Amino acid sequence: MTGQYYPILLEALQVIIVLLGAPLLVGWVRMVKCWTQGRRSAGLLQPLRDISKFLVKDTVLAHNASWIFTATPYVVFGATLMAGAIIPVVSADLPLAATADIIALVAIFAVARFFTALAGLDVGTAFGGMGTSREMMVSSLAEPAVLMSVFTVSLVSHSTSLSYMVHDITTVSFVLRPSLAFALLAFVLIAIAETGRIPVDNPSTHLELTMIHEAMILEYSGRHLALIEWASMMKLFLFASLGISLFMPWGIAGIDDPGMIPVALVALTAKLALLGVCLVLVETGLSKMRIFRVAEFLGMAFLLATLGMLSYFILE
Repeated sequence: MTGQYYPILLEALQVIIVLLGAPLLVGWVRMVKCWTQGRRSAGLLQPLRDISKFLVKDTVLAHNASWIFTATPYVVFGATLMAGAIIPVVSADLPLAATADIIALVAIFAVARFFTALAGLDVGTAFGGMGTSREMMVSSLAEPAVLMSVFTVSLVSHSTSLSYMVHDITTVSFVLRPSLAFALLAFVLIAIAETGRIPVDNPSTHLELTMIHEAMILEYSGRHLALIEWASMMKLFLFASLGISLFMPWGIAGIDDPGMIPVALVALTAKLALLGVCLVLVETGLSKMRIFRVAEFLGMAFLLATLGMLSYFILE
């Protein structure tokens, strides 16, 4: 009986980890940033308190908002949660991971971005249109780069399935490869841009002229804003987890190995805590770049990803 329900329980555990772990990761990043700046933090649970506060507040809609504006928070939240059910966070034996590969994962994130951009244009505000145009510029450069980066890893593991890629890297093909080093550097740059972190964007800014993601959601309030902010936190958590799964998969429970799940939870917590500290160091040491420099930043990511793929064919 336990074996029969094990895949369902594992998938449910994964979803719970994504839902609760994402706000905790954001809270940890804010805490460490406050410590580095000599300020007192609001606590690890503050993002969860913010979400719960927004969920009970009234929703205010613009008079010219269409169904797209209303449906976008649910589509974005659902698509991000679906991505969270595919990425191997604690185990490579996820039932839904077998139904989708890395290409489908990128497409799911693209659907969420597409609806967010439509919502930014739907109301017709100046800042929404400006944020949407900037987001589309970033996505047109980031998505090819992320595909090149993950394709390099898929070439090493000879598969585009996330579960098999994790299993292969941990058990078979790990050596110090130049292709994986280039792919890792490219993925880090892409993750910073995709999650809207400094130096590409500033998630805590309130200056409309410099916003990218925040400018598209200025008109949202109440539970709609809670869902979008929650999805944004989950996206940061998932990109960190995806990087761990592809480049640092040690500690993730293997296929048919439920006894390793407690160890995987501890390893995941330690890795995310370390990545949070590294993110704070990067954001503290850098300032937000001008919008026209973002193309050069993402161009560097695409170049590194291309070098990773070329080094696989030439050197390996």
